Amino acid sequence: MAEDKNQNMEDRIAKFNFPDIELARQLFGDYDRHLKQLAKGLDVEINARGTQVTVRGDGIHADLAGNTLNQLYGLLKEGYPVYENDVDYAIRVLTRDHKARLKDIFLDTVYVTSKKRSITPKSRAQKAYIDAIRSFDIVFGVGPAGTGKTYLAMAMAVAALSKGMVSRIILTRPAVEAGESLGFLPGDLTEKVDPYLRPLYDALHDMMRFEKVSSLLQRGIIEVAPIAFMRGRTLNDSFIILDEAQNTTSEQMKMFLTRIGFSSKAVITGDITQVDLPANKMSGLIECKNILQDIEGIKFVFFSKTDVVRHRLVQSIIKAYEELEEKKQARKNQDV
Repeated sequence: MAEDKNQNMEDRIAKFNFPDIELARQLFGDYDRHLKQLAKGLDVEINARGTQVTVRGDGIHADLAGNTLNQLYGLLKEGYPVYENDVDYAIRVLTRDHKARLKDIFLDTVYVTSKKRSITPKSRAQKAYIDAIRSFDIVFGVGPAGTGKTYLAMAMAVAALSKGMVSRIILTRPAVEAGESLGFLPGDLTEKVDPYLRPLYDALHDMMRFEKVSSLLQRGIIEVAPIAFMRGRTLNDSFIILDEAQNTTSEQMKMFLTRIGFSSKAVITGDITQVDLPANKMSGLIECKNILQDIEGIKFVFFSKTDVVRHRLVQSIIKAYEELEEKKQARKNQDV
């Protein structure tokens, strides 16, 4: 790929050529949407003429834009479709580490859904997470909402089941009351706890046909239940996901971890900044973070706001709340 550079007083101009016309069209996006997105994200000026792209801006940002375009083009050559979100993810990955290889991350297919959509990692932390799930029997995914902790764990579970690596999937989460008492909700126990488990059902239905999910649920091959239902059981040959683990008590977490049997794998996910337990209750996830990290065979993977893969505004929202908490803590420290 040819590149010409011309240094002036402040900005650098770099030119890149992408010889495959069809791939260049996909790289640029409809009406150059991807190029505009890249230009805005890196504060550079980008113009396309035919298959050639001219980047003008600060030297570091111009290099980063070129690196991002070249690597996205490489993904397209491998048959990976590039969407708007992928441009955002690529910018984040390469901004943090310009030596990162997008192919190593984006081309690691975890699972192909019933709609023929590939589920792949979108950040270095997500890649480390799925590699950990492959290599360790107990994995903790800790970080803010929107980082793909539960979704990727679910994809790994469904993939393991489809390949015959496990005989069942067990999905569980604590039914913590957040401002509304279960006792006053209508229906029987199953109907009362169902809203707490709905995100797990949603992820399942996103990966498999509704009829397939319903059949597996009826046969007990996939089980979705509150964590209280895990007591007294030994879970062999299973892929077990504990979601929203920050809302487990110390006792619940110990009970859950000691249920894991032979040929089983457990993934525990949660956000330690979003604990809904009463003030006098210790979060089981926080306690595990403090006491289990040095145990061989257990792996902790930590996500940050830069790993958020939801709407781009979610990352900004998380940052705003973090700043608010820092201000609150600073005021508390002043009052002491």
